[in-house]
Parts: sequence; structure tokens; C-alpha cells
Amino acid sequence: MGWSFKDPLVTLSDDETTEKNKRLWERELLGGLTEDNNPVPVPVVWLVLLTVVTAFLVTFPLWGQRPTAKLFLPYVEAMQNPEVLNAKNDDEALKLVEKIAKQDPNANQALLERHPVSMDDLRIVAPQIEALKAHNAHLGDYTVVGPNVVLANFEGNYRPDGSRIRQQPWWDKGYTIDLFYLSYFFLAVFLMIKRLPPTSWQPRHGHVEE
Repeated sequence: MGWSFKDPLVTLSDDETTEKNKRLWERELLGGLTEDNNPVPVPVVWLVLLTVVTAFLVTFPLWGQRPTAKLFLPYVEAMQNPEVLNAKNDDEALKLVEKIAKQDPNANQALLERHPVSMDDLRIVAPQIEALKAHNAHLGDYTVVGPNVVLANFEGNYRPDGSRIRQQPWWDKGYTIDLFYLSYFFLAVFLMIKRLPPTSWQPRHGHVEE
């Protein structure tokens, strides 16, 4: 199957491959159904692009955000509240923790909703977060990965105190890999479509000229 790049917006197949595809297309009766060789409608193309752009704008900047020790700090502090300690069960305790955390002006409610946790989860990460806070660590530099609170694998600029900023940059909250897969998808679709005969040709189905 030969390739031709002399007119990529028309077809990417050479003349021999194009003629072969035409004969194959004509030979296929498709159970009485016809399949025309029309270009993708321009409104559909714009609709796909609009959908992609809208998805990025609506989710920015929350999509792909990794949970940090700083994010769960309001929950950890709320666990020491007497009402939480005297709760009848974990469900009641968790509701109280969430209620108290909502009163914290520094809590990021949107991200907390996107990263739900259980009381068992909080009991596991709470001692680690409290230990970091006791050492005056930058909690935003630590990522919560399952049951562990670990130093994030980002390397940003240096702070005045000499410590390295290890926080997820605004442009890398899932968008980088998403852009890669979107580019791969659109390129694959373009190559697949442009391997067909030019849209100026229409199949007649069943009228094969050998």
C-alpha cells in the first residue's frame, strides 16, 4: 500500500493504491446499503474542536490535580475536634470532619470534593501530615499517594530559604498527557480518512470495471 504526500489534503495513497481501493469499494454491496465517499462536514469538525476546547476550559484547573498534604490538612485538624472524637461511627465522624473543614477559609473545597477519603484513609495519613507540619515542612510539596505522604516528584524554582518548590505546575494537571492523546487521536483519524480515495470520486456499488 503505497503512500503519496504530493497532495496530503486530498489523499495520502498513491495512484495504484487508490485504484485498488476504488475497485474494492465498488465490489462491496454492503447488504444493499450504500456508503458514499463524502468529506467530513465542516460543522462536525468545528463541533469536535468546540467540544475539546470547552472540556479544557470547564475543568481548568482542577482536572488532573494531585492531592497534597496541604489539601487534607483541614480534615486532619478537624479530626481532633471533640465532636468528631465522640462520634458514634465513622460515617458520622466523616460528616462532622467535612462540616468543620468547610468552615476553614483556607480549605480548597472543590479539590476536597474531587478527592473523597474515608476515616480510615485519614487515620493513616494524619500522623504523616502532622509530623511534616511539626517540622515546618511545606505541605504543598508532599503528595498523598495511597496510604503514603511522599515528596512530590516535581522540581521547580528555589525558595528564599533554599528549599526546592516541588508543587505541580498549573500547566501540568493532566493536560500534558491529554494533549498527547488528543494529538495522537486526531492524527490517526486524519491518516485513516486520507488513505481513502479522493472525495471527488463516488462509488457506484456493484458496478465493477475490471
